[in-house]
Amino acid sequence: MTDATPSPRVGNRILASRTAIWLAFVLVHGWLAWLCLYGRHDGMNDVSGVYRQWVEQALGGGVVVGIDTAWVYPILALVPMLAAAVFGTTQYVAAWVGLVVIINAVSFAFLVAGPRIRGAWWWLAFLLLLGPIALARIDAITVSFGVIGVLLLSTRPRAAGAVLAVATWVKVWPAVLIAAALVTLRHRSRILLSGVVVSAIVVIVALVLGSGAKVFSFITEQTGRGLQIEAPFTTFWLWAAFSGQPGASVYFDRQIITYQVTGVGVDVASAVMTPLLVIVVAVVLVLGIRAVRGGALATDVLPVLSLALVVALIAFNKVGSPQFIGWIAVPIVLGLVTAGVAFRTPAALALVIAGLTQIIYPYLYGYLIELHPAMLLALTARNVLEFVLLGWAVTALVWLRHPTQQDARSRLTPSTVDQ
Repeated sequence: MTDATPSPRVGNRILASRTAIWLAFVLVHGWLAWLCLYGRHDGMNDVSGVYRQWVEQALGGGVVVGIDTAWVYPILALVPMLAAAVFGTTQYVAAWVGLVVIINAVSFAFLVAGPRIRGAWWWLAFLLLLGPIALARIDAITVSFGVIGVLLLSTRPRAAGAVLAVATWVKVWPAVLIAAALVTLRHRSRILLSGVVVSAIVVIVALVLGSGAKVFSFITEQTGRGLQIEAPFTTFWLWAAFSGQPGASVYFDRQIITYQVTGVGVDVASAVMTPLLVIVVAVVLVLGIRAVRGGALATDVLPVLSLALVVALIAFNKVGSPQFIGWIAVPIVLGLVTAGVAFRTPAALALVIAGLTQIIYPYLYGYLIELHPAMLLALTARNVLEFVLLGWAVTALVWLRHPTQQDARSRLTPSTVDQ
């Protein structure tokens, strides 16, 4: 009798197949697009309401955010928002989803080139688990640009610096990817120069359009807000509200358009969160510098340092928006491309975090607002895992300080991983 069990080689050939991975891309993005357009949830409210309103005002000769008024986003965030209105605003949501899918396809093409296909499979799984929010916010644009940027760092540093600078002027978080590259890579001057040139062009154009100092308003617009209910440090007050502690409750801030918490110590926590975030990022950068000076290879340090910085931005942020989780994909993809199996643990943790995030938002968010215990447990688990992931990255950075502890696996280059 012949063995009917499929050979492992068949599975490996499928995983290595460009046709299979692109078919998977179409299926995953088709599903996510369907959820965005027809799913029974409120996940597209920012696109259908807030983004479209900003665009209609600008196109109608009214206020242009970031130019005429202060804005929570860097000025280039307006570009994809306007691009989604190329056919008008009647079908704005569908156009937005199509735009994000196209940009994802471009970054995916970079990822599946050469020996990078395993990272591509992981990213598709991550997007599927994260759900419609993976396409439904401006962060999706920056994630795709981030993937392209980090993949270009080793071969085209000037282009990488430019791409990451553009992403930073769409939403601030990719700045930590630039910081990680400046710490670890020898051609840091080329990365920095191209980033400075892009930034100068953006600022000059904004000033010519009449923005004045408002081009930098995104730096201070977030500082005065309270603790959003999904933010990790807010978990304490959610449980306090659930247990009936006097003064602890959830409320809707109409100015910020989000749910926040009240309670004993909330104001103090809100005031110290931003300085604490800055301190944590600085400490992580110091660990990265020590790893490099201790002899660790740049290809080992860069993905770990990038992951630590990105997760720190999420874990110590008083804004816990679900789309922030999408940022984690960039350093994980980089780690899978350069370090392979050494990044299995953070890759697995990130998948669980993404799945828990989709459970929380957009489908069952109402239960979280109502402080349903099951949702509080899901949110608590997700937030705890963020700190576990941060702990893994920080521990790896400390370990990389000792080159004698590096094994042969750590000396693999991107060209030899995932063959």
